[in-house]
Amino acid sequence: MAPSPSPDSRPAAVLDEAAETRIVHAVFPGDTNHYHTLFGGTALEWMDQAAFICATRWCRTKVVTVRTSEIDYKHPVPEGTIVELIARIADTGTTSLTVRVDMFIEPMDEHDRTLACTGQFTLVALDDQDDPTPVPGPASATQDEPQS
Repeated sequence: MAPSPSPDSRPAAVLDEAAETRIVHAVFPGDTNHYHTLFGGTALEWMDQAAFICATRWCRTKVVTVRTSEIDYKHPVPEGTIVELIARIADTGTTSLTVRVDMFIEPMDEHDRTLACTGQFTLVALDDQDDPTPVPGPASATQDEPQS
Protein backbone atom coordinates (compact mmCIF):
# COMPACT_ATOMS: atom_id res chain seq x y z
CA MET A 1 0.00 0.00 0.00
CA ALA A 2 1.30 3.46 -0.88
CA PRO A 3 2.04 5.71 2.09
CA SER A 4 -0.53 8.39 2.86
CA PRO A 5 0.47 11.96 2.15
CA SER A 6 1.54 13.97 5.17
CA PRO A 7 -1.60 15.05 7.03
CA ASP A 8 -0.48 18.67 6.90
CA SER A 9 -0.19 18.54 3.10
CA ARG A 10 -3.94 18.04 2.63
CA PRO A 11 -5.93 20.95 1.18
CA ALA A 12 -7.73 23.12 3.75
CA ALA A 13 -11.11 22.11 2.31
CA VAL A 14 -10.36 18.45 3.02
CA LEU A 15 -9.36 19.23 6.61
CA ASP A 16 -12.44 21.42 7.08
CA GLU A 17 -14.72 18.62 5.87
CA ALA A 18 -12.95 16.10 8.10
CA ALA A 19 -13.33 18.36 11.14
CA GLU A 20 -17.03 17.50 11.53
CA THR A 21 -19.00 14.27 11.53
CA ARG A 22 -22.78 13.90 11.76
CA ILE A 23 -24.56 10.66 12.62
CA VAL A 24 -28.31 10.14 12.93
CA HIS A 25 -30.08 7.44 14.96
CA ALA A 26 -33.70 6.65 15.72
CA VAL A 27 -34.35 5.76 19.37
CA PHE A 28 -36.07 2.37 19.38
CA PRO A 29 -37.51 0.45 22.37
CA GLY A 30 -34.39 -1.73 22.61
CA ASP A 31 -32.30 1.41 23.21
CA THR A 32 -34.34 2.56 26.20
CA ASN A 33 -34.76 1.88 29.90
CA HIS A 34 -37.94 1.28 31.92
CA TYR A 35 -38.70 5.03 31.72
CA HIS A 36 -38.78 4.76 27.90
CA THR A 37 -35.77 7.06 27.59
CA LEU A 38 -32.40 6.35 26.02
CA PHE A 39 -29.96 4.54 28.32
CA GLY A 40 -27.15 6.89 29.35
CA GLY A 41 -24.64 4.20 28.38
CA THR A 42 -26.12 3.95 24.90
CA ALA A 43 -25.90 7.73 24.52
CA LEU A 44 -22.25 7.58 25.60
CA GLU A 45 -21.57 4.72 23.16
CA TRP A 46 -23.11 6.64 20.24
CA MET A 47 -21.15 9.76 21.20
CA ASP A 48 -17.88 7.81 21.41
CA GLN A 49 -18.54 6.32 17.97
CA ALA A 50 -19.13 9.80 16.51
CA ALA A 51 -15.92 11.07 18.15
CA PHE A 52 -13.99 8.05 16.83
CA ILE A 53 -15.22 8.57 13.26
CA CYS A 54 -14.48 12.30 13.40
CA ALA A 55 -10.95 11.70 14.74
CA THR A 56 -10.30 8.94 12.20
CA ARG A 57 -11.38 11.16 9.31
CA TRP A 58 -9.12 13.93 10.63
CA CYS A 59 -6.03 11.73 11.19
CA ARG A 60 -6.60 8.93 8.64
CA THR A 61 -4.80 6.57 10.98
CA LYS A 62 -5.70 4.31 13.89
CA VAL A 63 -7.11 6.23 16.87
CA VAL A 64 -8.20 5.13 20.33
CA THR A 65 -10.27 6.90 22.96
CA VAL A 66 -8.21 7.59 26.07
CA ARG A 67 -10.52 9.93 27.97
CA THR A 68 -14.08 11.13 28.20
CA SER A 69 -14.89 14.27 30.12
CA GLU A 70 -17.55 16.86 30.70
CA ILE A 71 -20.37 14.48 29.78
CA ASP A 72 -23.49 16.52 30.51
CA TYR A 73 -26.90 14.92 30.15
CA LYS A 74 -29.14 17.97 29.73
CA HIS A 75 -32.44 16.47 28.61
CA PRO A 76 -33.93 12.95 28.53
CA VAL A 77 -34.03 11.31 25.10
CA PRO A 78 -37.47 9.72 24.66
CA GLU A 79 -38.17 6.54 22.74
CA GLY A 80 -39.37 7.34 19.23
CA THR A 81 -37.21 10.42 18.67
CA ILE A 82 -34.53 11.13 16.10
CA VAL A 83 -31.07 11.77 17.51
CA GLU A 84 -28.37 13.67 15.63
CA LEU A 85 -24.82 13.54 16.93
CA ILE A 86 -22.48 16.27 15.76
CA ALA A 87 -18.80 15.61 16.46
CA ARG A 88 -16.27 18.36 15.80
CA ILE A 89 -12.52 18.65 16.33
CA ALA A 90 -12.17 21.01 19.31
CA ASP A 91 -8.41 20.90 19.83
CA THR A 92 -5.30 19.10 18.64
CA GLY A 93 -2.11 18.26 20.45
CA THR A 94 1.02 16.54 19.21
CA THR A 95 -0.42 13.01 19.13
CA SER A 96 -3.90 13.54 20.55
CA LEU A 97 -7.02 15.44 19.70
CA THR A 98 -10.15 16.48 21.54
CA VAL A 99 -13.53 16.00 19.90
CA ARG A 100 -16.65 17.73 21.19
CA VAL A 101 -19.87 15.83 20.60
CA ASP A 102 -23.33 17.38 20.84
CA MET A 103 -26.41 15.17 20.79
CA PHE A 104 -29.64 16.78 19.61
CA ILE A 105 -33.10 15.23 19.73
CA GLU A 106 -35.95 15.85 17.32
CA PRO A 107 -39.50 14.53 17.72
CA MET A 108 -40.38 12.56 14.58
CA ASP A 109 -43.52 14.62 13.99
CA GLU A 110 -42.17 18.12 14.75
CA HIS A 111 -39.42 20.46 13.61
CA ASP A 112 -38.22 21.16 17.16
CA ARG A 113 -34.63 20.42 18.10
CA THR A 114 -33.25 20.17 21.64
CA LEU A 115 -29.69 19.78 22.87
CA ALA A 116 -29.83 16.62 24.98
CA CYS A 117 -26.21 15.78 25.79
CA THR A 118 -22.68 17.12 25.31
CA GLY A 119 -19.27 15.63 25.90
CA GLN A 120 -15.55 15.85 25.22
CA PHE A 121 -13.55 12.87 24.00
CA THR A 122 -9.75 12.71 23.84
CA LEU A 123 -8.30 10.30 21.31
CA VAL A 124 -4.69 9.39 20.52
CA ALA A 125 -3.43 8.57 17.03
CA LEU A 126 -1.36 5.39 16.74
CA ASP A 127 1.07 4.12 14.12
CA ASP A 128 1.45 0.54 12.86
CA GLN A 129 3.34 -0.42 16.04
CA ASP A 130 0.60 1.11 18.24
CA ASP A 131 2.89 3.96 19.27
CA PRO A 132 1.52 7.52 19.42
CA THR A 133 1.95 9.34 16.11
CA PRO A 134 1.52 13.04 15.18
CA VAL A 135 -1.88 14.41 14.20
CA PRO A 136 -2.61 17.35 11.88
CA GLY A 137 -2.83 20.62 13.77
CA PRO A 138 -5.45 23.34 13.60
CA ALA A 139 -3.18 25.64 11.57
CA SER A 140 -3.58 23.28 8.63
CA ALA A 141 -7.33 23.76 8.62
CA THR A 142 -7.06 27.55 8.49
CA GLN A 143 -4.72 27.81 5.52
CA ASP A 144 -6.35 29.18 2.40
CA GLU A 145 -6.58 26.96 -0.63
CA PRO A 146 -5.27 28.37 -3.89
CA GLN A 147 -8.09 29.70 -6.05
CA SER A 148 -8.36 28.30 -9.55
